[in-house]
Amino acid sequence: MQKLTQHPMIRGGFMLVALALIVVSINFFYAPHGVAAGGATGIAILTQEAFGVPLGLTTLIVNVLMLVLAWVFLDRATTKRILIGSLLLPAMLAVMPQVKIVEDRLLAVIVGSVIFAVGVAINYRIDASSGGTTVPPMLMQKYFHIKPAIGLFVVDLVVCFFNIFVSGIEAFVLAIFAISLTGLVMNYVETGLDRKKAVYVMTPEIDAMKQMLDETPEHGLTVQPVIGGHSGKSSEMLMVVVDQQDFHATVERIREIDPNAFILAVEATEVHGGWLR
Repeated sequence: MQKLTQHPMIRGGFMLVALALIVVSINFFYAPHGVAAGGATGIAILTQEAFGVPLGLTTLIVNVLMLVLAWVFLDRATTKRILIGSLLLPAMLAVMPQVKIVEDRLLAVIVGSVIFAVGVAINYRIDASSGGTTVPPMLMQKYFHIKPAIGLFVVDLVVCFFNIFVSGIEAFVLAIFAISLTGLVMNYVETGLDRKKAVYVMTPEIDAMKQMLDETPEHGLTVQPVIGGHSGKSSEMLMVVVDQQDFHATVERIREIDPNAFILAVEATEVHGGWLR
């Protein structure tokens, strides 16, 4: 993806697709049901519900204010990076009509969250942004050393909270559900669906363990020298990379050789290079 998006035209194409997905999620799913799930578009939905102001106009005003903040308090590179998305998104929101294509509110939020997450994740993968409330978390990080993820969650939570006064408590609950589901889907889109497990094994039966794992060539296998923290003794530790569906079978084979083997398994969201079939 990184090499592919280095070309300006291809990168621009991906950005347009990402923004189009975000607009579809807002105009077809969130806005028709009055659910403001954070961000500048969430503020725009609240303003439309309360005062009838068009989504595109409010989003543009919020994005311009955020661009000014970025220009004054952050750096020029950040401002330029979010400039195009900050202006294109409200324009696309204004052009695309709002249509309630799903009557069920919960279903609309679920579908809208998935589409929104895919759009935002594509932007992240090409290092682009639709601007808006991504700026305040950067300011929080710079001046108060608050992690951007926490800052963004706080900003979105505040926007979601105002659903109570504009659209009711149900809209607030749905908005919280939406940002949670969006975060979950984004995590899978950004890191890929082909997930693996990295399994670390320490056992006195190291030779038998290596022989058993050698017989399953679909697994990656690495032997690492280690030193016990308490005992100070040198030993070997195996690192096995397995597909998600093979994890439990691999652990069972390890336990057949040594029921007391030390096993540590961690999520490997991306595996690049090396020898792994």
